[in-house]
Formats: sequence, structure tokens, C-alpha cells
Amino acid sequence: MSKTDTDAPGTAAVSDLPSTDAPPRHRWWILAVIGLAQLMVVLDGTIVNIALPSAQKDLGFSDGDRQWIVTAYALAFGSLLLLGGRIADLFGRKMTFLVGLVGFAVASAVGGAANSFEMLVTARAAQGVFGALLAPAALSLLTTTFTDPKERGKAFGVYGAIAGAGGAIGLLLGGLLTEHLDWRWTLYVNLVFAAAAFIGGAVLLQRTTRDKSTTLDVPGAVLVGGGLFSLVYGFSNAEHNDWSSPEVWGWLVAGAALLAAFTWWQTRSSHPLLPLRVLLDRNRGASFISVLISGAGMFGVFLFLTYYLQQSLGYTPVETGLAFLPMVAALMATSTLASSVLVPRIGPKPVVPLGMGMAAAGMIWMTGLDLSSTYTTGVLPPLLVAGLGLGLVMSPAMALAVDGVDARDSGVASATVNAMQQVGGSIGTALLNTLATSAATDYLVGKDPRDPAVQAQASIEAYSTAYWWSAVFFAAGLVASVVLYRRGVPKQDPDAAPVVHM
Repeated sequence: MSKTDTDAPGTAAVSDLPSTDAPPRHRWWILAVIGLAQLMVVLDGTIVNIALPSAQKDLGFSDGDRQWIVTAYALAFGSLLLLGGRIADLFGRKMTFLVGLVGFAVASAVGGAANSFEMLVTARAAQGVFGALLAPAALSLLTTTFTDPKERGKAFGVYGAIAGAGGAIGLLLGGLLTEHLDWRWTLYVNLVFAAAAFIGGAVLLQRTTRDKSTTLDVPGAVLVGGGLFSLVYGFSNAEHNDWSSPEVWGWLVAGAALLAAFTWWQTRSSHPLLPLRVLLDRNRGASFISVLISGAGMFGVFLFLTYYLQQSLGYTPVETGLAFLPMVAALMATSTLASSVLVPRIGPKPVVPLGMGMAAAGMIWMTGLDLSSTYTTGVLPPLLVAGLGLGLVMSPAMALAVDGVDARDSGVASATVNAMQQVGGSIGTALLNTLATSAATDYLVGKDPRDPAVQAQASIEAYSTAYWWSAVFFAAGLVASVVLYRRGVPKQDPDAAPVVHM
């Protein structure tokens, strides 16, 4: 890599080189504060899902609109992560961390008090914006706080464990709060996390020196944010309009054009939001695509299976949260197996495609679920297969996304792979929700929509359609990973900073 590349300023999280100063005396307490903030951000990805049916009933929004509760957060978070890292460099990591906490708490309070669908979606988008400030600043603070390689490894291990377990905790906590208090408490609970993390951060964190050489790539942020929003909005419009309608293809074309303009701009900007050299390695490119596709399929499963369990099978919110835990356990088991045993021995080329194939098989299996299915024989087997497959995909893909990058590019690579998961979830959720709603509408043609049995079967048709298309996503991921990943075991840089899921 040329000197110009290695001297490029970092964009996010782990782009800082290790400090030569003495480590902070209270660094393990600082880890606790950062971990608490990370838990809050990760929880929000799943805790609201369990509450969605209750929120929909309370606020009266349609099946077509429900996906925006998930998408508004994921889209804002994913599209602004790279910019959030730049802001942390420009205004200081402590300040950015504290502002992110306060903003996230305020947005959560507004969402909890929402009296309309529009107010809730706006609050969720605001959560995503402040989460995009908070997550890179937290990861950057972790890197600069722990300068000893052994201590840093332990700290990243704890941080990664919080990230991995946060989704499962969110499912269970979301069920408990929704069932025993109210769905609004899935948002209000963030005030407790944010207050504790803010007090700890204000007391323990040291004010960092601002990087005066850093500038914000505002045009790049506008182009990529506008492009992603246009794609998601275009897919969402297909629910109410034909695919040939300008309301659909017009937005999709605009999104593609804005993303193409973003790519062009990154070759011209002096401080690009996403230096294109990060994307050019085959393994990294394959990893970004794998995370994008698996994010699309995984978000869809959580959304539609939540509605199936609660509305079709009559599960309580707590039972729904518990129902997902075996999938999370399976995902974490194969994730550990893939990263510690399989990829170091045989490389990613056999492992990731196998995971994609298993996830696709799990989705196809789920299409057989109906109103008479039981959890033990109907839901659990395909859920475990999908979880096992996702673990084989996510861990190698997220690790290889930063493999071989220069130290000053590791931050932007880390932020990009996390953004890919959120963006994939946004696009996948919008597209799957549109296809599912259209399937339900088509089923109701010529039937009495007031008949509860007809309505129930229409929902089953919607969910089945979503699972089929999720299987198509994973099948495309299988082909892409087979074609793009290099053969053999990738060479690992022992000094490289680890990637952490945000």
C-alpha cells in the first residue's frame, strides 16, 4: 500500500493508532461505561420488534407501515455510521459520546410517549442518528483507552460478548416489558441505560484532543443517505402501487443514481467518507455483500416470525422472546466454531456458502408453517437451521471485512461492515414487507375480508411469501460467496484491531 494510503485519516471507531501515553487508571470502569452504552444500542435492534404487534394495535397503523418502525432506526443508523466516526474525530470522542447518549435518551422518551405512527417513526429515526454518533465514539474510546495489546484483547472480547448477547437480551427484555408493563417501556428503558452511562462517562472519560486535519464529507453523507432512503422508499411504495408506477421505479432509479454519484464522489473527495480502496480486496468485497444479504434475511425473519408467533399462534410477548433464544444460541455456537476452528483451517470459501445454504433451507422450511403448527415440531427446527447457518456467515464475514486493511483504514472498514448489516436490514425489511402485504391482498381477492379465518390465512400467505424471498436472498448470497471468496486460509495480521459488531 502506498504512503498516501497509509497516511489517509481514519474515519471511525478503530482508526486511531495505539497511544504511547500511560493507560487510564480507571480503564476497567470505563469499559463498563462503554459496554453499557453498547448494550443500549444493540438492545434497540431487537427489543422493539417484540413490542411491534402491541404498538400497532395501540397506534392503529397498517401492516404496510409497520416495517418503518424497524427501518427508520436501521436506515438512519447504518447510513450515518461513517459520518459519526468523522464527527467523533472532529469534535472529540468524549463530547460525541455524551451527546450521543443524551440524544438517544431524548429520542427514546419521545418514542415512548408517541401518540401517532408518525411521531414514533420520527423518534426511531432520531434514535438511529444519535446511535450513529454513539457507536463509533464508544469503539474509538475503547481503542484509545486500552493501549496494551493483551488488555485490549480482553476489552474487545468483553465488548464483543455484549454485542453478541445484546440481541438475545433485547428479545427477552422486550417481551417482559411489553407483557408486564407496556410496549412504551421498550423505549423508556433506554433512559435508565443512558443516565448511568452518561454519569460514568462524564466522570471517568478524559477529554481527547480534536483532530484538526479531519473534515466532514458532507456531500458524500448526503448522497449515500439520500440514495439509501430512495431505495427503501421505492420498495415500500410497491405495496400500494404497481412495479411499473413512477412512484416505485422512479425512487429506485433515483436511489441507484445517488449511490453511483456517491461512488464517483469518493474518488474525488480529499477526505472521502468511504475510501474505495477498502472495497477492492476480493475477500472484503465478498464479506460486505455477505453481511448485506444476511442482514436483509435476518431482519425479515425477526419481523415476520414475531407477528406469526403472536398473532397466528397466540403467543405472549415473553413467550415470543423465549422462542427466539434457541436461534440466537445456535447462531453464537456456529459463529464461535467458524471463527476459531473452520476458517483458520479451511478458509471462508466453503464455510460462508454452507451458511448461506443452511439459512436458505431454514427459510424454505418455514414456508410450511400454518395455523396448526406447534413450536416444537414446526417452528423450532427451521429456526435452529437458520440460526446455525447465519452463525457460519456472520462471524467470518465480519472478521474478514477488516482483514488486511491498513491500520488507518481499519476504522472505516469496521464501520462499513456494521453499516452494511443495518442497510441490508432496511432494504430487506422494506422489500419483504411489500411482497408480504401484496401476497395477503392477492389472497383476499374474491373472499370475505371480514371473516376471521380468511384474515388469518391471508396472514399465513404473507409470512410464507416473506420466507420464500428470504430464501432467494440467501441463495443469491451463496452464489456470490462461492464466486468472490478466495480459496485457502487468509493470512491474519496479529496486530490488526478486531472488528466489533455495533
